[in-house]
Amino acid sequence: MSRIGKKPISLPDGVTVTLKERQIAVKGKLGELKFVHRPEVKVEVDQAARQVVVQCADASKEGNAYHGTTRALINNMVTGVSEGYKKELDVVGVGWTAQVQGGKVRLNVGYADTKEVTIPAGVTVTVAGPRVTVVGADKQAVGQTAAEIRAKRKPEPYNGKGIKYADEVIVRKQGKAFGSA
Repeated sequence: MSRIGKKPISLPDGVTVTLKERQIAVKGKLGELKFVHRPEVKVEVDQAARQVVVQCADASKEGNAYHGTTRALINNMVTGVSEGYKKELDVVGVGWTAQVQGGKVRLNVGYADTKEVTIPAGVTVTVAGPRVTVVGADKQAVGQTAAEIRAKRKPEPYNGKGIKYADEVIVRKQGKAFGSA
């Protein structure tokens, strides 16, 4: 049995959780997220104690596997609608820019053409100088959008140029050393 799955999820003020058969809807100040849980687990909402409890429906191997995962996904939804998630990226390179136009992020990062990343619904992208900020209630959507932006030009170890996460450390390499003869 999962140690994480045993912990109840406490609901902050302003967050409501509704359960209809296997569909869980979490609503808060930053939006609403929905999730359909697996039949191997059982989810109960205790409105009086303001908490959600996840239990194994059966003692199978699959039930134990989905127990902690389901609890973590519901906890991420509660955190997302109450506080939200944020990823910051830095565009490092001379003349390299990022800008938001319509529903896309346009990246000029040293290629002959402009690279574009589509912004999904529920995610907001802002650009302030070389810093790109991805914000949203859905943790998976925020992380996926940030990863797609970073994948357009990964940071390279010799000059440090590329698109990197703000807290990412790029281990630099020395490069070729010419012998003195």
